[in-house]
Amino acid sequence: MTTDTLQARQDVTRTSPSKRRLRIPGRVGAGRQHHAGPGTYILLAVAAVLSIFPLYWTMVAASTDNTRVTQTPPPFLPGPHLFENLGKAWQDAALGKAMVNSMIVAGTIATSTVLFATLAGFAFAKLRFKGRNIALTLVIGTMLVPPQLAVVPLFLLMTDLGWGQKLPAVIFPTLVSAVGVFFMRQYLADALPDELIEAGRVDGAHSLRIFWSIVLPVARPAMAVLFMITFVHAWNDFFWPFIVLDMTNPTVPVALTQLSAGYVRDQSLIMAGALLGTLPLLAMFIVFGRQIVGGIMQGAVKG
Repeated sequence: MTTDTLQARQDVTRTSPSKRRLRIPGRVGAGRQHHAGPGTYILLAVAAVLSIFPLYWTMVAASTDNTRVTQTPPPFLPGPHLFENLGKAWQDAALGKAMVNSMIVAGTIATSTVLFATLAGFAFAKLRFKGRNIALTLVIGTMLVPPQLAVVPLFLLMTDLGWGQKLPAVIFPTLVSAVGVFFMRQYLADALPDELIEAGRVDGAHSLRIFWSIVLPVARPAMAVLFMITFVHAWNDFFWPFIVLDMTNPTVPVALTQLSAGYVRDQSLIMAGALLGTLPLLAMFIVFGRQIVGGIMQGAVKG
């Protein structure tokens, strides 16, 4: 062994461990934070403005009178009549009872959809039974049928059940949705390991016990997202509630039609009613938005 080789080994031995770093291909810069550039912040600011502008314009229109709203150019600053128009819209459209009805309808539909869709999604994703693929195909196939085709037979069925002009007529047909079943099936197929189910079987747990103790904790992020989407859709639904309900027992979208029933439509009053109908959704997202977004991120990390 030459003198130069011995000297090189001694130099490597004397080198401190902090200076001898192993470079692994593909791991360069791992763990380093990436900072966004000015273009990213500009795009985010534009997207935020475009998202908030409809709500801001609704508030501006609700705070002025009908003459000012219809002028050209329209106003872009709030006026002094916001609370006056809100109070009038609340009284003219009987929004107090409509808010309670919408909360009952949307809450019941969202809760039942999440529960039944999670059960069905778990069965289609992880359980093995005869006709599973055929049943899943039939469920997905119902998404291709226009809901308008079922209006007449569904209305006759609700009338025969004695639910005409009652909230069960709105709730019962939408207790579960094919979209929710497919969404939960796709999520659980990737996020729920088969090893967890097998471990539960080894411990002697039956299917419902596995669903309660294993599936629900894993599916919580997707359930939160599905609940929010279903609640918003049920809250804003107008077509079917308008058919089966009347003005004595309306939901919020049905009650708002009272504001445009006159010969001359008061646009500021209509906007005030629309703003009142949106406030519960905004409040719910403000309260539960952090948990929903955190659940989405948690599910993405697990996936």
